[in-house]
Amino acid sequence: MSAALPSLTSFRRIVVKVGSSLLVDHEAGALKREWLDTLTADIAALHRDKRDVIVVSSGAIALARASMKLPRGALKLEEAQAAAAVGQIALARSWSESLGAHDISAGQVLLTLTDTEERRRYLNARSTIDKLLEWHSVPVINENDTVATTEIRYGDNDRLAARVATMTSADLLVLLSDIDGLYDKPPTPGSNAKLVPVVPRISPEIEQMAGVSGSELSRGGMVTKIEAGKIATTAGVHMVIASGRVNHPLRAIMDGGPCTWFLTPANPVTARKKWIAGSLEPRGSLIIDAGAVRALHLGKSLLPAGVIKIEGAFGRGDAVIVRGPDGHEVGRGLIAYDADDAEKIKGRSSADVLLILGYTGRTEMIHRDDLVIAGQ
Repeated sequence: MSAALPSLTSFRRIVVKVGSSLLVDHEAGALKREWLDTLTADIAALHRDKRDVIVVSSGAIALARASMKLPRGALKLEEAQAAAAVGQIALARSWSESLGAHDISAGQVLLTLTDTEERRRYLNARSTIDKLLEWHSVPVINENDTVATTEIRYGDNDRLAARVATMTSADLLVLLSDIDGLYDKPPTPGSNAKLVPVVPRISPEIEQMAGVSGSELSRGGMVTKIEAGKIATTAGVHMVIASGRVNHPLRAIMDGGPCTWFLTPANPVTARKKWIAGSLEPRGSLIIDAGAVRALHLGKSLLPAGVIKIEGAFGRGDAVIVRGPDGHEVGRGLIAYDADDAEKIKGRSSADVLLILGYTGRTEMIHRDDLVIAGQ
């Protein structure tokens, strides 16, 4: 069965999630530098092979416990937030130094649940990560524990990683764990539990296999990994759970080491465009000229110059209908401007946006990745 499974090198954009228990020695209260260096060596190898790599890393609070000599056990909310403020500096420095040894720059991105649920923040976060990747940097993302509360926090970085994977149109999510995959029953001593190498679909039976235990410094167990798998595979992202208890954990996956693959029949682009076309309520319409219609059918983005008329009251990131000069629907997409600003720049060159609006906006009114053409 493993021969039919994909390889890491067959994916274009990979999100790698690293938990606190892998990154931090909680007995010594110190970073596992040697292990981190082997992981970044694996990331560098993928980077040289022209793969985009995004890291979702825990460990800020765990690192702060040692430097601040904080007691073991649960922290109060304000204590956890303050500890994260200290630990995030150390965490970012560690990733920056380890990746820097391979001449790769790291960019820190702090996210909360609201950043992936509220359209404006979602687009800003996505654009930032896209720009870092364009610069050949590795974005290192963590839940922003300094401001997150019990009402808005993810509660575990497995689901955060899945949200990041869908937000960035990644095609693979790698969950490095203290266990090497999903077992058919809890892998306790004497249980004869068997590793499940591939999950074609997350069924109720698969959900029942998930345990609930997590290590002391990790907030997530197998249940949260299955939840992450649902988020990822629904959005067209494959997922693999593998052990992070070994050096060079990504190389171990490529070498056929034990792991569990969660497969999806879709891909990120088709899943995202299906969501835009059928799941979002349009908030307005754009009427475009014949030249813009031809450009869209050739796979181009919609530029302000091709827009004739703005209809409706919409905000940046809302879904809108794109219509040709005859009124027929050409497609649907996510608009990069509020209705008022779109009205001001319609029919104008993208180079005029700064002069008209007073700020540098997007070159495109609707980017082609956020656009679904009718009939395609």
